[in-house]
Amino acid sequence: MKTRKLGNTQLEVSAIGLGCMGLSHGYGPATDRSEAIALIRAAVERGVTFFDTAEVYGPYLNEEVVGDALAPFRDQVVIATKFGFTFGDDNKQQILNSRPDHIRWAVEGSLKRLRIDCIDLLYQHRVDPDVPIEDVAGTIKDLIADGKVKHFGLSEAGVTTIRRAHAVQAVTALQSEYSLWWREPEQEVLPTLEELGIGFVPFSPLGKGFLTGAIKQGTTFGSDDFRSIVPRFSPEALQANQALVDLLGKIAQDKGVAPAQIALAWLLAQKPWIVPIPGTTKLHRLEENLSAATLELTATDLASINTALSHIVVRGDRYPAHLKARAGR
Repeated sequence: MKTRKLGNTQLEVSAIGLGCMGLSHGYGPATDRSEAIALIRAAVERGVTFFDTAEVYGPYLNEEVVGDALAPFRDQVVIATKFGFTFGDDNKQQILNSRPDHIRWAVEGSLKRLRIDCIDLLYQHRVDPDVPIEDVAGTIKDLIADGKVKHFGLSEAGVTTIRRAHAVQAVTALQSEYSLWWREPEQEVLPTLEELGIGFVPFSPLGKGFLTGAIKQGTTFGSDDFRSIVPRFSPEALQANQALVDLLGKIAQDKGVAPAQIALAWLLAQKPWIVPIPGTTKLHRLEENLSAATLELTATDLASINTALSHIVVRGDRYPAHLKARAGR
């Protein structure tokens, strides 16, 4: 597996990481614990060194699974997790909370669940409008000095927040959605990251499964699947957005690869400091995704993809209305 460096801090990770959320949260029932551990360890065996989790995934369950899976490989891997919520009495309601005392409390819990003594990369999961980002960055700076955190990251933050945080404590990576069907980061975020020397970790690089071609018009999602409330997965949007999947399918067929591999290779080709973190619960999909790291798209390939994309309008918001305000602050 090829490696890449995130940010000027030279954090080196596999060119493609593993987003572990879907093993425990967001896309239906949690995967059997032993099967989830086996999949994560299979990723290690195939050269993945970058694993992404968060306390909110479960809540808490995913960190425990990741901690158990990676315990034998601690010196070989980079583990990223996130803070930023409290969960209410039922552990389901997500309440933004990045107060310094809560950050410290969250870090202690993550360290215990992950079975580690230092978090490699700690993200603020969502910007908390009630807490100045300088206070958040300052708290992480203290945690780095205490040896409990190595690198600071932000997730779904806007460029003003990124700059303010970076002025207090260097931001190693931004994690936000970026893919062939969500290219907004190209407008302001990517130029800012390049200027400041911050790496970029795209989540949902396969459009929450849509870009694989496995989701068709008429596909339905259970109530415990986040996509059931996402406008971009409404029947009307799925029908309208099929043109993008058809385009990917044609390009993939011409190359003799899977659509997911084209989508990931396209991301890797955008900048050398971009490291996507596709998630999966299936070994054959894991292997398919990882093989994208060796798929080279030529300048001609990229130009033809961009030309074709310019004629496709993606329909539907990527978040339901009550969650849209959390992104891009």
